[in-house]
Amino acid sequence: MKITEARVIVTSPGRNFVTLKILTDDGVYGIGDATLNGREQAVVAYLQEHLVPLLIGRDPHQIEDTWQYLYRGAYWRRGPVTMAAISAVDVALWDIKAKVAGLPLYELLGGRSRDGVMVYGHANGRDIEETANEVARYLDMGYRAVRAQCGIPGLQSTYGVSGDKLYYEPADADLPTENLWSTERYLDHVPQLFATLRERFGFEPHLLHDVHHRLTPIEAARLGKSLEDYRLFWLEDAVPAENQAGFELIRQHTVTPLAVGEVFNTIWDCKELIESQLIDYIRATVVHAGGITHLRRIADLAALYHVRTGCHGATDLSPICMGAALHFDTWVPNFGIQEYMRHTAETDAVFPHAYFFKDGALYPGQEPGHGVDIDEKLAAKYPYQRAYLPVNRLADGTVWHW
Repeated sequence: MKITEARVIVTSPGRNFVTLKILTDDGVYGIGDATLNGREQAVVAYLQEHLVPLLIGRDPHQIEDTWQYLYRGAYWRRGPVTMAAISAVDVALWDIKAKVAGLPLYELLGGRSRDGVMVYGHANGRDIEETANEVARYLDMGYRAVRAQCGIPGLQSTYGVSGDKLYYEPADADLPTENLWSTERYLDHVPQLFATLRERFGFEPHLLHDVHHRLTPIEAARLGKSLEDYRLFWLEDAVPAENQAGFELIRQHTVTPLAVGEVFNTIWDCKELIESQLIDYIRATVVHAGGITHLRRIADLAALYHVRTGCHGATDLSPICMGAALHFDTWVPNFGIQEYMRHTAETDAVFPHAYFFKDGALYPGQEPGHGVDIDEKLAAKYPYQRAYLPVNRLADGTVWHW
């Protein structure tokens, strides 16, 4: 069995997605997600100019060798563009292998560790009352875990709050929009949000919150401490994690569980965080952390230190990534939770899939492979549209973490 063709498909059914389709001489094909929000075309070029020529003629069953060849064989390693491209290849090859075996992908990873995958949705509002009403809506839909974000008084806009409650897409303009940020206002307001949510909904539902890398370690420590009485499932991305040791200071001051990793690309990005038990959940995802092959290594390291998985699953990852993630989640023994932002009807039509939601959990389905396909004719009707993520500034004009 040999790879005969690999082509890159770019489509924008409401937002941009990059898909790699690998075809074989036996007629079996596999697809992988290569989307990198705001930098999609960089991954397209990396695939078309550098990886696709290396794939032709290779045995698709040699997944490990191909992964090492594309990673170790490139002198310039790592980074989001390189790893998104490698991830797409890896997921497509796992898709082929499972299809040839006639089995859902999780069976090749070792079989089920659970029946369904607990997921969390995104509730947001312009103020605390609107956010609380959105939390109620998610609970009514059957979710057992909800991430809550709300507007901050005095700030015109902030991360996680949008007019579209189910299909939030932050890449909102042809050139970056700019937000105003105030750490002081944020730190004063967020505890009021969770006090209200616990008073209204009690402690049965899991509540999560995303800081989105905007605090310093001591500020994050203060926030974590002020939220302890509300028993968050996790506090996500409290600080930028380039300096992994920054989490030591947070740990010294709060027992609020910490999650990080959606922007991580390799095991080296989280090695110190895991080995020093500075986090409770690792959020690296299939599409940006080297595919299933490499994400398994991250999860295995995490399991040694009581760290569980909580894979990123925003709308800027295609249903292909979600399908692959659910097979990974179904297998991985140290599973924690899976983010689930719903895609639009247009996106679901372009990417028909076997996975489904029921009673607060996602199920990967029983189709051979990862259970997600792409309708190329329909995809061609949605051309690429350049879109940037926003930029944050402080009141004095300083560029800040968005």
